[in-house]
Amino acid sequence: MTTTATTSPVGALLRDWRRRRHFSQLDLSIEAGISSRHLSFVETGRSRPSRAMVLQLAATLEVPKREQNQLLIAAGFAPAFPERPLDDPELSAIRAGLDRVLTAYEPYPCLVVDRGWNMVMANAGVAPILENVAPHLLESPNALRISLHPEGLAPRIRNLAEWRFHVLGRLAREAAASGSEVLRTLHEELIDYPGGMQPGIDDGGVAVPMVLDSPDGPLSFISTVTTFGTALDLTAAELSIEAFLPADDATARVLLN
Repeated sequence: MTTTATTSPVGALLRDWRRRRHFSQLDLSIEAGISSRHLSFVETGRSRPSRAMVLQLAATLEVPKREQNQLLIAAGFAPAFPERPLDDPELSAIRAGLDRVLTAYEPYPCLVVDRGWNMVMANAGVAPILENVAPHLLESPNALRISLHPEGLAPRIRNLAEWRFHVLGRLAREAAASGSEVLRTLHEELIDYPGGMQPGIDDGGVAVPMVLDSPDGPLSFISTVTTFGTALDLTAAELSIEAFLPADDATARVLLN
């Protein structure tokens, strides 16, 4: 009689995340402070990890909070991070903070997006930029789709090939790091749009500007992204604030007038 170990659901998921992060079992065991033998037993299903160990391994592997919940469920535990709509009363402090940040950036464009780059909130500075965007792109607005779609901002972006290289490269890295099927599908959609791909001029790696045509001349923006690094609610943890700041004095003067 022979017995065969079968990989447990959580073991398979942990192994996938370990490989995605390019850790060996030994490397991960050292970083997480457990024995490599125990880790091997967890991955093969011979040992059931505790809730604390699942979270410890997930933190070491920098697994996003939504996927940490999936690991816990696969191990037979309740999720650690709740998910509530942004209009939930318990998230009122988050909404108020977002409102203050958006207002503070005016007249510069600033918006809030979720993990899939869907626009959740925006300040008054965004509206002028979206004036000529096709209505169907604004029904369920996705910031990256609006940026690169031929009926969105793409025809007005002077350095479209460079901007596409920057945006699609960032999106590909996010999809790979998070394992998100939503981001992978979005990347596949956007990469098929016209516009080419070209690395930007070497500027020391500080920023890639987006240069937009406008009635007042070209407007040059650099973007900054802010996230809630310590949020325990999934909705808040997956929100990002993207602000578009003037990259030159001419753009600042146009926006301030």
